[in-house]
Amino acid sequence: IMSPAIGTPAEDIIMAEENGLPAVLIARSVAGADVPVFRGDDAYGTALATNHLISLGHKRIAMVGGTDQTSTGRDRYQGYLNAMEAAGLEVKPSWRIPGPRTKQAGFEAAGQFLALKDKPTAACCWNDLVAIGLMNGIARAGLVPGVDISVTGYDDLEEAAIATPALTTVWNGQREVGRRAASALLDKLNGQAVRSSQELIKPELHVRQSTGKPVERA
Repeated sequence: IMSPAIGTPAEDIIMAEENGLPAVLIARSVAGADVPVFRGDDAYGTALATNHLISLGHKRIAMVGGTDQTSTGRDRYQGYLNAMEAAGLEVKPSWRIPGPRTKQAGFEAAGQFLALKDKPTAACCWNDLVAIGLMNGIARAGLVPGVDISVTGYDDLEEAAIATPALTTVWNGQREVGRRAASALLDKLNGQAVRSSQELIKPELHVRQSTGKPVERA
């Protein structure tokens, strides 16, 4: 069971299969690798988070963290775009702040976020670590996350529920992804035919205290 890193070539996965090592991918897909893939529906998940912010009245929403170098990054950004466009909301290029998937990256992104002209009132973050770092940076600047700036995460890590404030985030079906991937791998090891297709798990939104109605300031 493999979770491909950024830049993993399809040839590596094909080689494993050709050498008698059945492969199953989780979390992200690799173009050209004809093996089963089990992952959360990332575009659907970020659309859930973005639509939640829109429902609260936010119109200027940034996307913070992530990269286009993986299927996960591309799909999560596309879900954000889909929700914004469906609501008829503008998406400015400056409102996308890409970067590593770490707390430090989120913390550093806070400075760029807060310096934006027509500053967004909310941020949809690539994952929980970026979101927690961003909230820390917002707090360091003297603002209150969840009040002055709404923030959403992704993954529903254990620390999301105990962050300050508790983080609104997307549960991405990790346990179910693992269960289905393990079942498919066992079937392959037992010589059973397993369809080489992508199976998406539907995420769920867990609303906590890091999101609220927008506060417009002069």
